[in-house]
Amino acid sequence: MASDTTPTLAEALAAGTVVLDGGMSNQLASAGHDLSDALWSARLLAERPEAVTEAHLAYFEAGADVAITASYQATFEGFARRGLGHDRAAGLIALSVGLAREAARRARAKGVTRPLWVAASVGPYGAMLADGSEYRGRYGLTVAELADFHRPRLEVLAAARPDVLALETVPDAEEAEALLRAVRGLGVPAWLSYTVSGDRTRAGQPLQEAFALAADADEVIAVGVNCCAPEDVEAAVETAARVTGKPVVVYPNSGETWDAEARAWDGRSTFSAREVTRWRTAGARLIGGCCRVGPEAITSIADTLGAGADPASD
Repeated sequence: MASDTTPTLAEALAAGTVVLDGGMSNQLASAGHDLSDALWSARLLAERPEAVTEAHLAYFEAGADVAITASYQATFEGFARRGLGHDRAAGLIALSVGLAREAARRARAKGVTRPLWVAASVGPYGAMLADGSEYRGRYGLTVAELADFHRPRLEVLAAARPDVLALETVPDAEEAEALLRAVRGLGVPAWLSYTVSGDRTRAGQPLQEAFALAADADEVIAVGVNCCAPEDVEAAVETAARVTGKPVVVYPNSGETWDAEARAWDGRSTFSAREVTRWRTAGARLIGGCCRVGPEAITSIADTLGAGADPASD
């Protein structure tokens, strides 16, 4: 959590714009690590934790203020399929926060003086299935069943004391409702970020209705979108800001699309750091990149945001 001398992330968002990191898998793959696995980057929590720390450090050095942990696909169920028991799985989930903290410590030792925060990633139920269903939602589970799935992992992550819980890549408003239920009472703020297609969630619900679920949630300090096409961001930011009155978080993909069967990216990149000024004008305060967005792009975002006046500080 933030120290007495470091502002909380909510305070920082009230004062200006904060830079998120880019894709964890992008950086790990660039470093030569094989992620063709159902656990994705979470596998390295057990096998190569130092690689995760190094990936976080690369983003901090590139200009990111917030590191998102490698816990997106770190679940008790996923680790159990690898023969890891409950206690070992809980330790690895908590370790994801510790590795990001260690990266922040190393960044400060290298001369980074700005505040740095850690966001504990909480991926959707579909991420655990590793079949691409996090881009569809509608798993056939009730809100209560989804809340029961998410709560144990949320409790472990909250106990590791991140600065914020990143409820991210949520494809379905019903799962968002479950996550908002599961996060209550944990004592750690959260942001809620949908993956979208146009003006709807991946499951097809209007974004206005989806964002409205978080409008009165005291735990939620930001709402927005991630793991989506860059061209879907600006309208979503405007809707999120209007519906909730909260700071908006955005971190889209490069513009390429994921082929779940081939387990590969297809298409071309349409991501441009120049777009972030429009996103900020529309209400975005927490800005970064997701899949296929690396440190170079984060540096461009940080430079772009630092070059102009910040609407939140006017």
